[in-house]
Order: sequence, then C-alpha cells, then structure tokens
Amino acid sequence: MESETPQSILIKGGTIVTATDKYEADLLVVGEIIQTIGLNLDVKADRIIDATGKYIFPGGIDTHTHMELPFMGTHSSDDFETGTRAGLYGGTTSIIDFAIQNQGGTLNAIIDEYHEKASKAVGDYAFHLGVTDFNEKTKAEIKDIILNRGISSFKVFMAYKGALMVDDRQIMELMTETGKYGGMVIAHCENGDMIDGLVKEHRAAGLFEPKYHGVCHPELAEAEASGRFIDLAHHTKSPCYIVHMTCEGALNKVKDATKRNQKVNVETCIQYLVLNDELYEKPGFEASKWIFSPPLRKPKDQEALWASMRQGIVHTVGTDHCPFCMDQKKMGEKDFSKIPNGAPMIENRMEVLFSEGVVKGRISLNKFVEVTSTNAAKIFGMFPKKGALAIGSDADLVIFDPNEKHTISVKTHHMNCDYNGFEGWEVTGKTKTVLLRGTIAIDDGKALVGKGFGKFIHRNAH
Repeated sequence: MESETPQSILIKGGTIVTATDKYEADLLVVGEIIQTIGLNLDVKADRIIDATGKYIFPGGIDTHTHMELPFMGTHSSDDFETGTRAGLYGGTTSIIDFAIQNQGGTLNAIIDEYHEKASKAVGDYAFHLGVTDFNEKTKAEIKDIILNRGISSFKVFMAYKGALMVDDRQIMELMTETGKYGGMVIAHCENGDMIDGLVKEHRAAGLFEPKYHGVCHPELAEAEASGRFIDLAHHTKSPCYIVHMTCEGALNKVKDATKRNQKVNVETCIQYLVLNDELYEKPGFEASKWIFSPPLRKPKDQEALWASMRQGIVHTVGTDHCPFCMDQKKMGEKDFSKIPNGAPMIENRMEVLFSEGVVKGRISLNKFVEVTSTNAAKIFGMFPKKGALAIGSDADLVIFDPNEKHTISVKTHHMNCDYNGFEGWEVTGKTKTVLLRGTIAIDDGKALVGKGFGKFIHRNAH
C-alpha cells in the first residue's frame, strides 16, 4: 500500500529572519521539512498561507524548563502537555527540560521516568540530565547516555545544600567523564554554603518575609560560584554552560575567562532582562510570585545582560519555567525559605523579548533569532534540524506580526498557573501561526495539535 502524499504548505510574502539574514521569500513545506525557499514560488500546495507584512522565524527553543518538577513536597503546576502547549502559543516549538537524578538512583531510571512524563507533550522536547549523586555506578552510565540515548548535557547544582548540591570534586569528575564522549556539563552557579548560612542567619533573626529570599541569594554568591565553575572547566579542558545568569559580577567572571582564550556558554532568562528586585518590596505575600533562584537583581545587572547579549557573551535566553500556583507558594507564607522557587514564563518569552529587545532597539532582529533559537540548537546538538530556516530542516516556523500590540494577562495565557509575572504588560509583536514539523500547531489563537504530538529530540554529542 502506497503511503499518502505528504501535506504541503506554501507560505507566501513573508520576511524570513534567521540569525544571519533577513530577506523576503516564499517558503514551501512538504511533510515535516522545509523543501524550497525562493522568490515568487510557482508551485502547487495543499494550503497557502499569506504572511505579507509578517516575519518568519525559526521555532523558538527554550533551553530551560521544569515541567511537573517535584520540588519542596509539591510539583510545578505545568506538566509536559500544558507547558509545551503554552510554549507553542508563544512561538516556542521545542524545550529542553531537566530530568534530575534521585539521590541513590541511576541516571537511566530518571531518563525512563521522564520519557514517560513527556509522552503527553504537545511540542518537541529534549532533556538535560541533572546529576545529584556522581559515583562509580553513575559514571558507568555516561557513555551510553551520550552516544545512544541522545542526551549530551549534564547539569550540576552548586546550590540547594542537602538536596541537589554536589561538590567540586564530583563536578570535575563528571566533566572529565562526559568530555570523553562529547558531553557537556552545565551548572546552576550559586555558592550553596553561603546561601545556607545566610538563610539560617535571617530565620534566626525572625526575618521571614519573601524579600529576604533575594537578600540571602546575593550577587557575590552567584559570581563566586560562576568563577569557580569556569575554573573547573578550564582545568579539565571541558566545554561548559552556565544556566540562568543574572548579574554583572558573574558576567565579569566570563569576560575574565576570555583573556585565557576560554569559551563559556551563557544563558540568561527573560525575567532577568526585564524585571528587577524592586518587585520584592511589594506588600504582603505578592512578592512570592517572583521567588526563584537566582533572584531578580538590580537595574545595573539588566544593563549588563543586554550589553553582554549584544557582545556575544550571553548566548541564549531561556525561561527557567517552573510555575507554582499561589496556594502552592503559600507553603512559605510564614517562612521565605519554604516558598517553592519558580514562575510561569514559557509562553511570554519570545513576545516580551521582541517587544523589550527588538522594538526598543536593545538587540537586532538577527540577535533575537540567535538567542531564542539558533544558538540553543548549535550549543546543544540540534542544528540544523532545529533552529534553522534552511532546506532540509524541520519545518518549525513562527509567523509573527511585529506590529500587533496586546496585553499579557493570566486571563488569556495558557500556562497552568493562576498568575502571570508580566500581568498588565502591553507588548508589541504577536505570534500568529506556528508550524511544528510541518503541521500547523497554532493558528488564529487556537491549538490544532494535541497531547502526544511532541517528539523527543535525540541530540548529537559535541
């Protein structure tokens, strides 16, 4: 029996924007891939989309999400179905989520568990593997995971003492082992001992309000750990990636490393670019909406992040999407150290970055594509299948109206969370139509694909 002719979609009249180019052209999608790009394409297609006046971007890749993450006795409120669907609404077609090893458990066991969790994903997904217990048994699993299971990035936590934190020796040994097979260690960089001491000190003094979360996670704790992680990578001659960088002090450690010709891959998140620690002064418990680690910083840190993005020192903008509803946050109503860390961010990342970055002249259109998609695909072994508008690439496309203004609100978002960290923000630029592997996933405000449509992205070693 012959297979059906693959569906074809012709997108006409749009402006194609990549990390390097911007040009007007038509784009023909056949099946799951981009087949042809050219001017005034005269071809038959099952469907024609008029993209006149709109940009066509590669599908967004969020390098940092936590769907259904067990944390502090609860779990994040978005699962892989609701979270990836919300991402699609905002133009994010692929995520890299964190499968975090259970203490005493194997790495392969947590990978299996996360494949099961992610089987309901609407968008495409990959995994970073969180290593919380590196020993001889764990070490023996690394080669097969990188070469056969399609996971090439391994996360360590330098904070969350007593739960997730590993010591420097484990980090070095993990770097050495993953490096043999083209893997890379990525890190949450905060000095866990310093933070632990500060939390105990403030609680002993009777200081329990949400704002003390920020006080107990100072810039110095992040800068010190970032420098130490960079030094460990330099010593082991390993590639490295720092997640959710927030501050000038940490960026300066990266800049220092360039003086010895070291490359450090750096991610920041949308919230750190556009929100600052003034939010922690909000009355009552409202400040808990922005409790995550590292915390929001000062306006000078935002300026440093934007500048570093323009300079090519910050490579990706993720979200650390890890939402908790307000009744979950209230576990810490009487003690800031018990507030679940995280916020809903995945749906708003690309539109907020476009509005605050491109529209306001802080970054170019090409830089926008670079930090929301292409660099992620290159750093994490998915390019040019993902992160590219090129013949043969997956047809993950965002048709984007650069002029449409709209207001962000919990009333209209699709994340499974009862608040939005950008509530009431008016932004310029709106995701209109999204294709995922050649299928129209979002159109005219409606999701046209459902639970289980997402596929696992098997990533290449570095």
